[in-house]
Amino acid sequence: MKLANNDSTEFKSGFLDNHKVVRLGRKPLAGVDIKINANQINLRKIPLLRELTHDEMEKVKENLRVRRYAKRDVVLQKGSAGDSLLFILSGQLQVVDVTEDGRAIGLRILSQGEFFGEIGVIAGSRRTASVIASSEALIAFLPRGIALHLFAHSPSVANMMLRHLAEKVHRDSEFRALLSIHNASRRIYAFLQLIKRTESSNLEVVESLPTHNNIAIMINTSRETVTRTLLFLAQSGIVKKELSRLIILNPQALRKLAEGTP
Repeated sequence: MKLANNDSTEFKSGFLDNHKVVRLGRKPLAGVDIKINANQINLRKIPLLRELTHDEMEKVKENLRVRRYAKRDVVLQKGSAGDSLLFILSGQLQVVDVTEDGRAIGLRILSQGEFFGEIGVIAGSRRTASVIASSEALIAFLPRGIALHLFAHSPSVANMMLRHLAEKVHRDSEFRALLSIHNASRRIYAFLQLIKRTESSNLEVVESLPTHNNIAIMINTSRETVTRTLLFLAQSGIVKKELSRLIILNPQALRKLAEGTP
């Protein structure tokens, strides 16, 4: 995201057909509303909304509100009202919870194109975790009433939401198992196993690799341990770092390390 002179912001996002949008005021503020025509946002690139009918899409555009957040801004506060469904138009966020002794525990990373806040919307409950911007981010808010209408009347949205919730339950179960591993390096190996994806060429990669600090928060270890462990993997020829992604060169070796087998 690039700040333009005085009164505009350029968002380098695949969701914006016209990148120049007006921001309120000249000084960047936390969670500031942005004057942007919803027609400038290519909502068809958001997976959850891709198959909406024309009328449904127009209804979404009429009610969408966009806000800009700086790095480390709180996007959602635990305990706040679940009054909207949120979409990431650009940037990266981290879902966090705070333990009774004040430690921040990272739960997961959210990237461009993903949505969040669905539990509060569906249940009409308070937010169960906080969401922090790990980079500058552009977030779209859809009011709860409109979101619930889509869940109930749009088959494509309902089907995708069901798959999303099922995957979320499975992922959370795997993550709890990961946190039970006592050895910090093994937790990192298992974390990479959990978030990697297989491309069409059968190449295993971790796209939008979280920062070392974010990984440390998520799996309850130190940033230094994460850095040391990833360096070991690279020097051993098991992984290769490319810009913001990690290529798994030796998936079998990584799997054995995660399992703790020789």
